[in-house]
Amino acid sequence: MVPVSKYVPFVAAMAIVVVASNVLVQFPVQGHLGGVSLADILTWGAFTYPFAFLVTDLANRRHGPAMARRVVFFGFALAVTCSILFPPLLFRWGLIEFETAADRLVRIATASGLAFLAAQLLDVTVFNWLRRQSWWRAPIIGTLAGSILDTAVFFSVAFASVFAFVGPDDSFALEAAPLLGVGSVEVARWMSWALGDLTVKLLIAVFALIPYRMIAWRWAQPAAA
Repeated sequence: MVPVSKYVPFVAAMAIVVVASNVLVQFPVQGHLGGVSLADILTWGAFTYPFAFLVTDLANRRHGPAMARRVVFFGFALAVTCSILFPPLLFRWGLIEFETAADRLVRIATASGLAFLAAQLLDVTVFNWLRRQSWWRAPIIGTLAGSILDTAVFFSVAFASVFAFVGPDDSFALEAAPLLGVGSVEVARWMSWALGDLTVKLLIAVFALIPYRMIAWRWAQPAAA
């Protein structure tokens, strides 16, 4: 059994990533990329959240899937709590302009928790399947699979009308607008948000191989996985 002290670095790292992401997701990225207004499709949280997969993968690589899942369950509880608490606090402190209604907060928290749990547990499973292969294969494939699932679950549950039973719809998110803000193809705004979010996640997944390699290259595989 893994001593409690061994959890501390991974739990602390997961806490930092989840809290930072829940704060930064409230702030759009300003600027333009070509004809795309980044503020319309992207928040700063998209740049920090993918590092949750790095934490999970490092826990898995060091101590095995059982410990990695425990770290995920901690992150899940924190993600739901932060999704409910932080938006009202940031509004009260004058850091964001719009207050989110309580029932919308419940829907966002539900989407955040489900997406986090499903994606991270998928990452743990895929990583464990591939852990004996080339060093880069398990973290990159697990993170890519988890990122796709995370984006699909969160944006669907949070914004798609089919999930209105979870909480009220966001009329602005459902309005038709050009895909990524350019071109003639129109989709619900949340679909452009999802595409922008996923693009950044996939880029961060590749970048995260660098710290993964630097941290884990000396570690032996756990005896049983």
